[in-house]
Amino acid sequence: MTTVREASYEVLRSLGVTTFFGNPGSNELPFLQEFPDDFRYILALQEGAGLAMADGYVQSTGKPALVSLHSAAGVGQAMGNLVNSWQAGTPLVLISGQQYRPLITLQGMLTNHDATTLPRPLVKWSFEAPSPQAVPAALARAVACATTAPTGPVYLSVPLSDWNEPADTGNLPYLLGRQVAGRPVAERAALRELARRLDTAEHPVLVLGPDVDAYGGWDAAVRLAEKAGLPVKFGTYEYPRISFPTKHPCYQGTLGASIGQVRDQLAPYDFVAWVGGAVLPYHAWEPGRYLREGTELTLVTPDPDQAARAPLGNAIIGDPAEALTQLADWVTTTRPLPAPMKRPAPVDISAQHTDTVSEVQFLQVLAEHHPENAAWVYEAPSLGAWWDRLPITEPNSFFCGAASALGYGLPAAAGVALAQPNRPVLALIGDGSANYSITGLWNAAQHNLDITYLIVHNGAYQVLKDYGTWLDADGLPGLNLPGIDFTDIATGYGVPARTVTTTSELADALKQAFGTPGPHLIQVQITDEPSTIFD
Repeated sequence: MTTVREASYEVLRSLGVTTFFGNPGSNELPFLQEFPDDFRYILALQEGAGLAMADGYVQSTGKPALVSLHSAAGVGQAMGNLVNSWQAGTPLVLISGQQYRPLITLQGMLTNHDATTLPRPLVKWSFEAPSPQAVPAALARAVACATTAPTGPVYLSVPLSDWNEPADTGNLPYLLGRQVAGRPVAERAALRELARRLDTAEHPVLVLGPDVDAYGGWDAAVRLAEKAGLPVKFGTYEYPRISFPTKHPCYQGTLGASIGQVRDQLAPYDFVAWVGGAVLPYHAWEPGRYLREGTELTLVTPDPDQAARAPLGNAIIGDPAEALTQLADWVTTTRPLPAPMKRPAPVDISAQHTDTVSEVQFLQVLAEHHPENAAWVYEAPSLGAWWDRLPITEPNSFFCGAASALGYGLPAAAGVALAQPNRPVLALIGDGSANYSITGLWNAAQHNLDITYLIVHNGAYQVLKDYGTWLDADGLPGLNLPGIDFTDIATGYGVPARTVTTTSELADALKQAFGTPGPHLIQVQITDEPSTIFD
């Protein structure tokens, strides 16, 4: 007899979903028993950390993975980072164990009451199998739903008694290897019109979002910008991926957080081609026009919801990478490349403080000593647009929490390192956010991952202080973080660690970390200074 569990593993194997992340509970044990040798289970010490690790892995590989969560409480633990995955459109298949079917009605202990409602609205599809025999087909549907545009996480609840039931072997072959392929194709006439507007505009600008990198459009964006002489900007500090080399002469910086900032930054342009991300994704509200009078905008996105909710301009639904390729072929007006943006001036790193390093000193030392082929994971928002000082030069190299839900970066770095084992991973993590999922250090140690964690230790939720200043909010409680030593915590998890307080110590620590395989943590004592995000 072929069981539902055996049939489900056959389906997942045929679809290439053989990497699991999770923290098992009693309801999941029947699913995980006799775990196949050709599958891999990455144990997380907490569900939220496991989901973030899976997100980093999936974004790096471009392939779906399964996240095993424990019933209701485990799903709840993971939902903080699920906000990031939903915003990023990460194709994760979440599966949680439900009680025995007879005990669901009685709401026995560990029943996931109204299971399909719990993860909404943070998943594309939420389902509980109506019968044991429906589980393999539900898994196949989950993978297809997660990986078709617009991609995103999905959720499946399975009662623990289902796994050992007999499978529907007569119809199982129809599920094996079944592919649902395709991305949205932009209407050619609409793209032709966009190419015409780029040709005829006096001062056009190309604004890029995260889906350009996620869909493989990095090179096409460079080709379009160079051919048409377009200045390139990123849509926000808070996009989860970077889609253009930040030391390229066409790169002209990152748009700000408020309506007024963005309006002023786009004021020199009469036409905006916004490709691969939500248009005008403000963090801070201000009254006033979104753009100056006379500035037009066209959005290209694979997400119909992004197209529908855009507050202005035309929108084209389609694969952003393919759209950029077509536009690069079709534009005819050639312009000289824009003058390179004014870069922040270098600072004197020899001017040592006795007990802290300034943020700009930190970034300059890191720029001088980091490996050229590094992948970056970022969760230190007070650093602002640090990529202006420390360039990102390759695709698939930058990852951060898409919705700014804290607790993403530290475990996501482990997922990126698992997915890209031949690249060093650098994780810039604030001391506030590091506490949310510190257990991710254990994964780095257990798998001997080549990650250098740089804890930006300023003893505060600095970005909240900055936002409070912008809001004219005084006397805010709970924004300081005294008495935390991440070197002791990291050592306890098996990660070598040290604290640095000067630029020379930082340079020495970086050389040692980059010259020695495996994980390292460097706690950098940073001056408590305002960021420029809300300036």
